[in-house]
Amino acid sequence: MKQLVSKLNFEIVGSLALASALTLGMSACGGGGGDDAPAGGGTTVTAAQKTAVLTTYADIALANYTDALNDAVALQSAITAFASSKSEADFNATKEAWLTARESYGTTEAFRLSEGPVDAESGWVNTLYGAPEGQMNAWPLDENMIDYTTEANGSISSGNIIDTVGVFTPAGGSDVNVTNITKEALAALNENGGDANVATGYHAIEFLLWGQDQDYASFIDDTITNGALVAGMRPLTDFTSASNADRRLDYLSAAVELLIEDLNTTKNAWETSETNCTTGVGCYRAALLSELDGADADKNIDADTALTQIYAGLGVFIKSELANERMAVAVLTPSEEDEHSCFSDNTHRDIVTNYEGFKNIIKGEYKGLPIDANAMSVYSLVDSATKTAIDTLFTSIDTKVAAIDTAAATEHFDYQIKAGSSYRQNIVDAKNEMRDLGDTMVDVAADFGISLSEDDVTDPDETAI
Repeated sequence: MKQLVSKLNFEIVGSLALASALTLGMSACGGGGGDDAPAGGGTTVTAAQKTAVLTTYADIALANYTDALNDAVALQSAITAFASSKSEADFNATKEAWLTARESYGTTEAFRLSEGPVDAESGWVNTLYGAPEGQMNAWPLDENMIDYTTEANGSISSGNIIDTVGVFTPAGGSDVNVTNITKEALAALNENGGDANVATGYHAIEFLLWGQDQDYASFIDDTITNGALVAGMRPLTDFTSASNADRRLDYLSAAVELLIEDLNTTKNAWETSETNCTTGVGCYRAALLSELDGADADKNIDADTALTQIYAGLGVFIKSELANERMAVAVLTPSEEDEHSCFSDNTHRDIVTNYEGFKNIIKGEYKGLPIDANAMSVYSLVDSATKTAIDTLFTSIDTKVAAIDTAAATEHFDYQIKAGSSYRQNIVDAKNEMRDLGDTMVDVAADFGISLSEDDVTDPDETAI
């Protein structure tokens, strides 16, 4: 097991030697407990209350994934309009539609790592829903696989999906015919031969819209897109008069079509109107609430099992995925290659929305309001000591995350992480407190009569720093 980043404030060293020594980890996610057992803090959470908390969780998931789907459909409409007009105005409108779509998707990410329909790696949930998260949001990606890139010395790369007509073979992977760029071809290429071989999802679309953002100034001289407020600057001509312009438009259309399909699959899992374990519509929600009967009754998930998975997943997400992989690694390198939305310089909003998604689940809220007038939240049932610990961390992290967001008006995240930035320590402090927040999931679980350890809320494969 790798040595884990704990609650220390590490001294960030921005050396290239240290950056090259890092390897990126992926996220994975444990526990048990009695149904009406006295909670660790002396409270007793009843079976009915546990079901109510799970219902609130499911309601937030449905509302959030519905918004993410609708925003992706709006992105598709923008891409269609741009493909027709090829105008600067519609190009910019498509970028704005992508940024809007990222807002609603960002808050869904707290539903990851909890054995749910978006990313369950085994069992009937995986069989029925297919774990589409990897097609929707995989990162970081090797942009050289998708389209040309310009190196700092001015050389242009080739041998990518866009400029290949016929069979394309990704590095370390198997052949896929890309004569026509379709959603099926892109799905076959995604992570074909390696995790960095990303061909689909938000970040593939992001790269096609913005192009590279090469702020290499910490390491080598760069004259391409260097600047504290400069994101990728793909020219409109890439979609009008440049070679393979039509293939780039085909790629955008195919990628957003696949994204919509994956979001629809995930949203359908949380539906209330049907309980269909053949098509998947409503099946996961019903299983989470132990409402399935007949031949599907064996899919029902015991409330303590469900809550164990959720609390462990929340801990891993906020602690290992957001705090460590998306923030600490980026600060330590420091390189925009390790920031989440590096082409659009939208990483500050990823941090904001990912954190908001975590808070939504704990507080039973969505868009700043209770998801339902009668909603029962996790927060409402924990004991006073746990609530105080969570409140203290929320208050402090709120301020720091807001500062990351506000600072982006002066320095995008890829400049905030650089040595000498006055905003850098704020990111380090925020990630340390998020890691502490992840550990509070152990106490939350105890208040529900469920046993978790800090190992259960920490990804054992997170990047060693």
